[in-house]
Amino acid sequence: MQDQGKATEMPLAGVKVIELGSLIAGPYASALLGQFGADVIKIEPPKGGDPLRRWRKLHDNTSLWWYVQSRNKKSVTLDLKSPEAQDIVRRLVAEADIVIENFRPGTLEKWNLGWGQLSALNPSLIMVRISGYGQTGPASQRPGFAAVAECMGGLRYVTGYPDRAPVRTGVSLGDTLASLYGTIGALMAMHHLKANGGTGQFIDVALYEAVFAVMESLVPEYAMDGHIRERSGSALPGIVPSNTYLCSDGAYVAIAGNADPIFKRLMAAIGRTDLANDPNLAGNEGRVRQTDMIDATIGDWTARHTLEDVLRILGEADVPSGRIYSAADIVRDEQYLAREMIQHFELPDGTPIDVPGIVPKLSATPGQTRWLGPKLGEHTREVLDAIGVTPEQFEQMRKAGIV
Repeated sequence: MQDQGKATEMPLAGVKVIELGSLIAGPYASALLGQFGADVIKIEPPKGGDPLRRWRKLHDNTSLWWYVQSRNKKSVTLDLKSPEAQDIVRRLVAEADIVIENFRPGTLEKWNLGWGQLSALNPSLIMVRISGYGQTGPASQRPGFAAVAECMGGLRYVTGYPDRAPVRTGVSLGDTLASLYGTIGALMAMHHLKANGGTGQFIDVALYEAVFAVMESLVPEYAMDGHIRERSGSALPGIVPSNTYLCSDGAYVAIAGNADPIFKRLMAAIGRTDLANDPNLAGNEGRVRQTDMIDATIGDWTARHTLEDVLRILGEADVPSGRIYSAADIVRDEQYLAREMIQHFELPDGTPIDVPGIVPKLSATPGQTRWLGPKLGEHTREVLDAIGVTPEQFEQMRKAGIV
């Protein structure tokens, strides 16, 4: 059942968030806060709203993605180019804890809603600013999207097979990484404000930097001896064996036998005790020198067994392995179901829909999906009433297209 109740006994209960962004990077950050009890007010343009409402698969002219990413949010329509709408935002911000935005740097300043203007109204304000290249630097005014950020951050260069063009993941990873860093920054800033007697501040997150930050030892390896990590297909470079192998039934299996004791168990399980006991392969450094031979040995074995047989044999040997999950595999997997990672709801017309569960899992104050993504402007009147906008003023703004 869908819970329309208030966010009681949740870790961010009482935290007020104003979302001024669109699409992914900013809205995903506020979605994370909303899942743990924050009161999120999403500002959308009156004509069409957030473009995400029309992205990917639609039901009744609304994106299924929208229902997930905008859960627990209140939709308020405002034309931010209008002085009247800007005044309403300032009134909302005066009582807010966090503002999240992902416009190109300078856009909010043009609308008199920049950090200087808003922090003057609310010195305790925390503002998360997510953009392609950050608020400063020679590239700051360039338009930025995850596809480009993943390239600049180094991820795209190492993704794919060495004899083919670089590829991307099937999701906008650069956006969600930036969202996570923005959320972490907001929570750290709130702690500093409340526990250390600090002041409000803004968090400057660049999409490309969020990608770059998870690139492990990419830079130290280059700085030390000029090594440039290249594309390595399905293998984890420099860690052996950790790859994907074809089974006899045409399915693929991922096997991670890279820890020394696991490697020994893996080789024993596939009948290669000679390799399990080879002192030259006892450590990862030695196995790296024999990468091709080890992968070929494992691949020859998996090619003679079905996926289910491979998983059973390696499971009995306590070797990490798994199938390559599709959406169909995910929604019926017993581990997903046991941990309530598939939640069941209904759309406004009564159509059932499954949505992802909430991460992370807090033992005492877990997150909740209280409602799915709202209709455009569903909460405009409610929110504006709360800050003293009269019915007459609301009607005037409605006729002018401001709300």
